[in-house]
Amino acid sequence: MANKIDIKINPRPVAKDDILPVTMRRTAAQVTSDEALWVAIRNRCDAIGFTRFNEFIQKVFCEQSEIIQEVMKSAGAAKFNPLTPQKLDARLSINAVDSYNVLRLATEIFLLIESGIIKKQDGKTVTLTPDTLDQFLDTQAGIDESEESGRLNDSVTVSTLETRLRQYFGSSDKLPYLNRILDALLGPDPALRVEKLPYCDYILQYRYSCPSLLELIWSYWHEEGMLVQTMNAIAMRFQNRRGPSDRDPLAELTIDPLRPLNNLLWGYIQNEHNRLTIPRRAYEYDSQYGLTLYGKAVPVLRSADSRSKFLEAFHNLLYRTSIFYREDADTTVIADAYPLLKAIREVHLILAEGAHNQFGDLPWTARVEMLIEQWLLARPEMQEFIHGRPMVPYREEWMGRVDAMKKLQGWNDTTVTHFQELGMYGEQVLLSIRYGDWIVINNEDQAKNWARYWKPEIQGYIHAYRASTGVDLNNEPVDTKPPWVHLKNQEERKLANAR
Repeated sequence: MANKIDIKINPRPVAKDDILPVTMRRTAAQVTSDEALWVAIRNRCDAIGFTRFNEFIQKVFCEQSEIIQEVMKSAGAAKFNPLTPQKLDARLSINAVDSYNVLRLATEIFLLIESGIIKKQDGKTVTLTPDTLDQFLDTQAGIDESEESGRLNDSVTVSTLETRLRQYFGSSDKLPYLNRILDALLGPDPALRVEKLPYCDYILQYRYSCPSLLELIWSYWHEEGMLVQTMNAIAMRFQNRRGPSDRDPLAELTIDPLRPLNNLLWGYIQNEHNRLTIPRRAYEYDSQYGLTLYGKAVPVLRSADSRSKFLEAFHNLLYRTSIFYREDADTTVIADAYPLLKAIREVHLILAEGAHNQFGDLPWTARVEMLIEQWLLARPEMQEFIHGRPMVPYREEWMGRVDAMKKLQGWNDTTVTHFQELGMYGEQVLLSIRYGDWIVINNEDQAKNWARYWKPEIQGYIHAYRASTGVDLNNEPVDTKPPWVHLKNQEERKLANAR
């Protein structure tokens, strides 16, 4: 038997020229179930973007009319719209206002299909879409697994996200935030909810089980970017009417390039009495966000209810988030997310206060009308009519026409790109705050995860706000002036310099 020998080895002391590798990483955060909700919000906001909408309208008008017929049957559109599928032949033969009616109805159906939150159905995650449409168009905007893994700092697949989303919804298959409201109003007994709530016939029910992921701030920023004003100016020129100023820059432009759009523009103008007016939108901007418009067509508002604290709370949140990003990037510091969590909760409460009356309907209608205006402006006939700068790399086709009109009219010369980003990023960030169950959250990890996930959108919003208004939201004091004040000041400085 061999003798046992104990050997003791002493580590060599660190020498003067030794190189010791040291790794410093930011603090990790726990995985939280609400992360899947954020993925769903991004997915649905991307799905109702202009690019996908343009593809849908292309199919309706150019490829196969069966799409719109099947959609109208499935959505029950024929019950409340005089334009029934029977009036559409295989080639969509349309005249006068009928062409615009088709465009309007198709836009409504597009939002019905795409704006709902991703929810569980038949054991898998799908959008709120009638099964009969699967053969006609792809109703799923793809989820980039690699991008989501990078945002979540965790390797995830679509299946993983589906599981987490089901866990977040719970046994009720409803958003916890909406469940909390109904529990407070009607109690937790489902039987009482059936008796008291008008959620029946699959219409109002979806506002609870599958709310439309639309935020009115998208419409506000596009209106500030002169989208509506551009379309109004073209509509006036189409009617042979001069603008309000002594010199109308469109008077010398021939409308001959617009001949292929005659029916659509005619219908757009004839439908003016059915569209939202500027005061209607202005009052709702004030009701939901305390934001107001500036312009000759905007009346002095006498609001009954205004979210006067929203702008301060939202800008404070953006400022707190920028502080967190600086601390989180410093690997020698453990970033404190509790001030960020409290700021998120403050914005959540203010958004909840404005969720009444026109909350569901007016943002929907405004989105329908502005998507139509974007589609009309994106037509090549509009490019030939207004011209513009073809070398500028715009995200969407309609944007160059708006900038060209702003140049012709002498309006604010800030490119519409920044306003489009404010609307796009602002919508996604506010949806994540509105529909999260933030009132009961007291775990800073959820605030950390929220800030890290939405960093591209938040940083994009802060940059676009500085580019359009000149105000840097990264600095104190927190700016509380309405955006129109800064836009008006920029316009006055421009006029002063021109003199």
